[in-house]
Amino acid sequence: MIQLDEIPNLKEISDSEAEGLCARLRARIIDAVSRTGGHLASNLGTVEITVALHRVFDTGRDRVVFDVGHQCYSHKILTGRDTAMDTLRTFGGIAGYPKPQESQDDAFIAGHASNSVSVALGMARARSQRGEDYHVIALIGDGALTGGLAYEGLSNAGLSGEPLLVILNDNGMSITKNVGGVAQHLAHQRLKPQYLQFKKGYRKMMSVLPGGPQIYRVTHKIKTAIKETLLPCSMFEDMGFIYLGPVDGHDVRGLTRLMRYAKELKGPVLLHVRTVKGKGYPPAEKNPDAYHGVSRFCVQTGEPLQPSRPSFSSAFGQAVCELAAEDGRICAVTAAMRDGTGLGSFEAQFPERFFDVGIAEGHAVAMAAGMAKQGSLPIFAVYSSFLQRGYDMLLHDVAILGLHVVFGVDRAGLVGEDGETHHGLFDVAYLSSVPGMTLFAPASFAEVRSMLRHAVRKVSGPVALRYPRGGESGYRGDAGVEPTVCLKVGKAITLVTYGITTGSVLEAGAMLEAAGYAPEIIKLNRLMPLDDEEILASVKKTERVLIAEECAAMGGMGQQIAAHMAAQGVVPKAMALCNTGSGFITHGTTAELRRLCGLDAESLYQAAVEVLKRE
Repeated sequence: MIQLDEIPNLKEISDSEAEGLCARLRARIIDAVSRTGGHLASNLGTVEITVALHRVFDTGRDRVVFDVGHQCYSHKILTGRDTAMDTLRTFGGIAGYPKPQESQDDAFIAGHASNSVSVALGMARARSQRGEDYHVIALIGDGALTGGLAYEGLSNAGLSGEPLLVILNDNGMSITKNVGGVAQHLAHQRLKPQYLQFKKGYRKMMSVLPGGPQIYRVTHKIKTAIKETLLPCSMFEDMGFIYLGPVDGHDVRGLTRLMRYAKELKGPVLLHVRTVKGKGYPPAEKNPDAYHGVSRFCVQTGEPLQPSRPSFSSAFGQAVCELAAEDGRICAVTAAMRDGTGLGSFEAQFPERFFDVGIAEGHAVAMAAGMAKQGSLPIFAVYSSFLQRGYDMLLHDVAILGLHVVFGVDRAGLVGEDGETHHGLFDVAYLSSVPGMTLFAPASFAEVRSMLRHAVRKVSGPVALRYPRGGESGYRGDAGVEPTVCLKVGKAITLVTYGITTGSVLEAGAMLEAAGYAPEIIKLNRLMPLDDEEILASVKKTERVLIAEECAAMGGMGQQIAAHMAAQGVVPKAMALCNTGSGFITHGTTAELRRLCGLDAESLYQAAVEVLKRE
């Protein structure tokens, strides 16, 4: 186990000491993530940026807003959480993302992309409104610039005049125009220490001389006009930012100097930094995508300690490929999650029908609507928590016209170690609210294939399949595509479930049988539109019901079924709704979180026994 010695006062260390600290941070991150899993390549790429930030700013008072936030490990180590890194992303341990409840140094929650500039501008405006004195910094990656929200924030921030520093971490995508050798030479010159020192001194002198501010404004306009003749403005300057860069993101000396300079400027500043994702660890540098999010691995070889297993995502991707081979209208859409959603094989087989739109879920939904309107058959594979960002387009662009867009809602339910920002607990509620939506819940790989085929070929209008992260859990059957199916006939209590919870309910049912009860188990294949006939008939017989589902209580199937029973005058003697509750769920393994929420087999058995004992 590697741990850092006592963290030095970063305001006092020399440049060479800062470089040494960066090397130690990399070793610490590699060691910790190899044992806990987590986001590796992105953290290795931002070490120097983070050290420079801490040398220049006070994160306990100044507000540093991370975009996405999965690159915050160095920040956590430097703010007193080095020892806690051994608990990273584990139940009861520290989160893999910034979390204000965890530390005052974490300015804001982060987990979804493209919002950092908007949040930072809000903080800067609150600072000005309240007459307070602190600095606000947004750290955003070039990948997040594929999201439209980033441009909304940048456009407003540039025109605001608010003192604000935006650090653009560019680790692959070209952002600025290719303006040739003269432009690059001028960019290099204007970032030299001598130039920055002269500019700082000139501004200070002009601010105190009689008539100095007016002279400065005139000379600044002349300088700007000359510069724009030779060096076309970046889009950031057009937005109103003072633009610095591009600069080497692994030069901690230069970054520190530039951040100190930016700190003194009175207005919005954008510092463009170029980095290498996975810096300092050869396997991650060579293949940064594969080392973006990793499970536990061997540091020496870079190989995972546990081989990957088949997953719902891979089953979905394979099923899409099979259908695409039969129907040339089928296209696959992803929002920067090709491999995460199992679409790598589709891209290889049908590159002309594969569309990765970047981190732009709203655009993906609207684009899919346009494709469907003109005769294509788009399948959009997207994480449940990310589809939330496309809800308006789902309602307005897809549902009003009843367009046949198929949604593969991946990571539905509890996702584990990524925690609150990534659990897919709200899709049942928000998808159920969409008029004309058909919603399936496969519980096995076989059901993914059969339900997807049915959704593509037999359903009209918007249709979605929700399925969990990872592999099958206790149930590997194929109940077909009928709305509901009775998995076990009984008379003591009705157990209703769907999706990944099916395995736990079957296990709880076996425990009830062993205790002398005869449960009836009803599985929902289709959640919307809800077919309640078999459920109502069962509850009339047993007079007791337990509904188990891995989603939030509000708007879940438990509430909807309870409402249907009340409307039909079916009033059970006792009822229990087992779900993830009304709050946000922390991070941990899915097994730990299911126990926490009372959705493991033992908890469901105990809940059923309580229902059976009620008069």
